[in-house]
Amino acid sequence: MLWTHTRPSVKSMNHTHTPHHGAPHGHHHEDATDGQAEILDLDAEVLAEHTASITAWLPLRTTPHHIVDLGCGTGAGTFALLDRFPGAHVTAVDASAEHLRRLRTKARARGVQERVRTVRADLDEAAWPDLGSPDLIWASASMHHMARPDRTLRDVHGVLAPGGLFAVVELAGHPRFLPENAPDDRPGLEERVHAAADRRQAAHMPHRGADWGPMLTAAGFTVEGERTITVHLEGSRGEAIGRYATGVLRRIRSATADMLSPEDLTALDRLLDPGSPHGIARRDDLTVRTERTVWAARRDGVGHRPSGRASGPTRSATSRR
Repeated sequence: MLWTHTRPSVKSMNHTHTPHHGAPHGHHHEDATDGQAEILDLDAEVLAEHTASITAWLPLRTTPHHIVDLGCGTGAGTFALLDRFPGAHVTAVDASAEHLRRLRTKARARGVQERVRTVRADLDEAAWPDLGSPDLIWASASMHHMARPDRTLRDVHGVLAPGGLFAVVELAGHPRFLPENAPDDRPGLEERVHAAADRRQAAHMPHRGADWGPMLTAAGFTVEGERTITVHLEGSRGEAIGRYATGVLRRIRSATADMLSPEDLTALDRLLDPGSPHGIARRDDLTVRTERTVWAARRDGVGHRPSGRASGPTRSATSRR
């Protein structure tokens, strides 16, 4: 989900950190504007093989039939899961109506619309919609958007079927695209821009990049596996990587312009100018470099369930919000 990313807000739990993903992914809700949805689509396209490797790694006991994708964005995880488990159906949940509209359009184009149900919801609200009793819940770059992730984890525990698996995917940070010595007149520009974005974002999303293992355990899950995927892509998707880099850096610029030196801002604008001979679109040395960590956590038997929100109803294997 990349930083803007506004991913927008806690309420729109989409994978983009521009992420997943500009206002920071934080608490300023907006509906997939200013290219956010396009960045999510590019994230899905460029990192498709890595997402597939995560779904293939999941330590499942049985093949899932009902999957919930929390903070589905425009569907990167939803479609990876549908491909991985051809007998399953997915409930895709997001706060953005535009993201869900795009997801439904993709589902029709792929001929899998009968296997996808979309639900618009803000999971920070006291009352969740009925998500059924899924045997796999997937949350990619979305948990750090929660105002109270500890509470949300307990809610997920209550919704998940006993024995079911919860997969949490977290991003190490914004993806990097440029060589370290680029551009020639301002070496290290990308790192300084990302450092400014990280400082601004930290106040809105203190759990971005967190170690979710201890929090999952505290919520009643048994963590059965943790894996870090290192991404380093070059060459094969040059045009898509160029558009991806442009979208991510443009959104970061909009959020950090007041934090950058005049020299860095000028250099960044040259990179983002499609007509500039020094622009990203003309570079042939772009890569995608990032890391994603996934935790696989099991909900054990019916008897082991921490209490959920005091204001909500008690949830069990058969009684869910």
